[in-house]
Amino acid sequence: MGVTTFNEEYTSPIAPARLFKASIVDSHNLVPKLMPQAIKSIEITQGNGGAGSIKQINFVEGSHFGSLKYQIDELNEQTYTYNYTLIEGGSLTENLEKITYEVKFEPTSEGGTVSKVTSKYYTKGDFTLKEEDIKAGKKKVEGMYKAVEAYLLENPDAYA
Repeated sequence: MGVTTFNEEYTSPIAPARLFKASIVDSHNLVPKLMPQAIKSIEITQGNGGAGSIKQINFVEGSHFGSLKYQIDELNEQTYTYNYTLIEGGSLTENLEKITYEVKFEPTSEGGTVSKVTSKYYTKGDFTLKEEDIKAGKKKVEGMYKAVEAYLLENPDAYA
C-alpha cells in the first residue's frame, strides 16, 4: 500500500467561525441548497453529526457518482479542525483503500480565513494516482467552498 499526500490552501475574507459553521457543521443543510445542480442531499446516516458520525452525499441523477459516504474522525468547533475519511463511493475504486482529509481553518490578520487541507490517498498494490483525477476532485471541493463563501458574503448575518 502506498500513500500519496496533497496539501492545499484556500483563502477567504470570511472569519473562521462563520466559515466553519456554514461549510462544515451545517454542510448537510446548506450545501444542497447552494448547489442543487450537483448535490441532491447530504444525510447523517449514523451519529449526531460529530466525531464518529457517517454522512452520505447523494448526487443528482446523471452525475459521475451516485453517492459517497464519509466518516467524521474529528470535528472541533474551538480549533476549527475537521478530519474525515471517505469510506464508500466517489473516488474509491478497486485501486484505493481510503482517502483521508484533514481540514484546519486559521484566522488571517485581515479577519478572514486560510483553510489548510491535507488529503491522503491510500492506494492498493502498485497503483499510481493520475494527477488529472486529483485535480478534478479538488475543483469540485473548491466550487463548494466558493459557493458557501459567496452565500456568507451576501448574507452577513448568516452563521454569525
